[in-house]
Amino acid sequence: MPRGRYSLHDPHDHTPLGEEHFHCAPGPSGWRYVAQTTTPSGDHAGSVDLTLDALGRPLRLEMHAGGWQVRGAALDGVTWVRTDPTGTHATEGNVPAHAFTGTSPAFLVALTRLLRLAPGSGATRVRLVALTDPVLAPLTVDQSWALLRSEAHPTDNGPLTVDEYQVTTLDTGERHAVHIAGDVVLAAPGIELEDLQSPPSTFA
Repeated sequence: MPRGRYSLHDPHDHTPLGEEHFHCAPGPSGWRYVAQTTTPSGDHAGSVDLTLDALGRPLRLEMHAGGWQVRGAALDGVTWVRTDPTGTHATEGNVPAHAFTGTSPAFLVALTRLLRLAPGSGATRVRLVALTDPVLAPLTVDQSWALLRSEAHPTDNGPLTVDEYQVTTLDTGERHAVHIAGDVVLAAPGIELEDLQSPPSTFA
């Protein structure tokens, strides 16, 4: 069960946004990721709890940030309920999209499980619902993902396969690289892996 810590920062001006302390593991239903987020000063900022099914679809998502809460799942696309800080109002949403996304590294791993791309197979277009900071406001985005290469790197625990993806945001044309090993993000815009206490899990 990988357990560790990511640092998060603004991908454009590198302003620190805080840290995400996580653990994750494959399970009977697919894969689960649980994390607590903190501010740059170390105060509690929110949480992420994401469970995927065996096909990589979001079986259950629960997020907290800025006093807001979102619960979501794959249902007729993706469906969610967003609750305000007072708990008196809740708004429902549904979009014919593939999955959720956001600042958490969990969403990058989750999408690679859903797409299951092969190196050199070309780009695949996906529609996502981004839960944006600081209050988890939903925004629909279109991206394309391509797996450029998979390379094995020697480690003390045996070979570690690192997948390099190219991600394009379709409305702006902005491209960036994402490097993932198993269920751990090694590098991505706005994300740095600061500590990992056990090797990444491998998926069957």
